Amino acid sequence: MIIRRRTETSSRREHAPVGRRAGASAGFTLIELLVVLVILGVLVTVAAPQAMRYLGGAKQDGARLQLQSLSTAIDLYRLDTGRYPSREDGLAALVQAPAGQSRWNGPYIRKAEQLQDPWGRVWRYRAPGEHGAYDLFSLGADDRPGGAGEDRDVTSW
Repeated sequence: MIIRRRTETSSRREHAPVGRRAGASAGFTLIELLVVLVILGVLVTVAAPQAMRYLGGAKQDGARLQLQSLSTAIDLYRLDTGRYPSREDGLAALVQAPAGQSRWNGPYIRKAEQLQDPWGRVWRYRAPGEHGAYDLFSLGADDRPGGAGEDRDVTSW
């Protein structure tokens, strides 16, 4: 077995900058920075509309999931109390027991903030509903009936 001893000179290596003078600063030129900025500008211009479409679709998907969750809570309320929350009580009955309701076994949702749709407005509720035992709906981003894309209504019927 041969053991080689490293000498101080063999372990040190001097690194000289490749392609630059020893005293030159190591930075980017103005042209390189401008090229990078132009590339970033093109990427933002192309990607931003697509990202906004995904964001709008995500709110619609979130609204549908939230509607299903609230519908389940309303059904659980009915199982416990024997009726759906009245129009007067509204969806607040899922968070706090209405006056005179002895069989209430809630809260049926964890936070009152869950009563708002993804656009920050309270879910609309009618009982009895025009389309079923109750109607639960959001009018979308534009807060008007109908619409397409992010403005499309999200309904329980």
